Amino acid sequence: MSAGNQALGIGSRVKHPAYGDGVVIRLHKATYEVCFMLYGIKQVGRDYDKWDIIEAVPAEDSVTFSEAEKSLIKILRNFSDISEEVPLGDRWEGGTMILRPSDNSLKEKELPIETFFHKIVMVRDRLRVMEQRINSSEKLTDEDKINLQQYLTRIYGSLTTFNVLFKYKEHHFAGEKG
Repeated sequence: MSAGNQALGIGSRVKHPAYGDGVVIRLHKATYEVCFMLYGIKQVGRDYDKWDIIEAVPAEDSVTFSEAEKSLIKILRNFSDISEEVPLGDRWEGGTMILRPSDNSLKEKELPIETFFHKIVMVRDRLRVMEQRINSSEKLTDEDKINLQQYLTRIYGSLTTFNVLFKYKEHHFAGEKG
């Protein structure tokens, strides 16, 4: 998406020809304050039109600190392999998962729910990194990206069974709607 005269809000993702990937973190009267992944925070004029807008967030008159923080966390997660700390639901803390085979002569397997949950979160984080790499690939066609994105969405949908383990709904897997 080209820049044009579109007003960007906090959390908008951009790709600058010199500074690379960044996110708008603050709005000023004549400039955007942009945090670039490799170059830190830079001021960019609001009339600058040489960058690509990757994801535009509508500009609002006021944005709370927590909204800006959530946007920045989302951007950092999308641009890196950094994983966030995701809490296990309170009722599962200290719990044990028991895998019991139908054949009674075989031994059951027990493991801490926290161990299993950690593996689920790692799968989710790696899927998100894969999704970002697909979306930012310059070698894939738009059609290839859409097909792979739809496949990832179905994978997320297959993992919704594990949403019961998450403490907060915002961390849930989400598949196709409707």
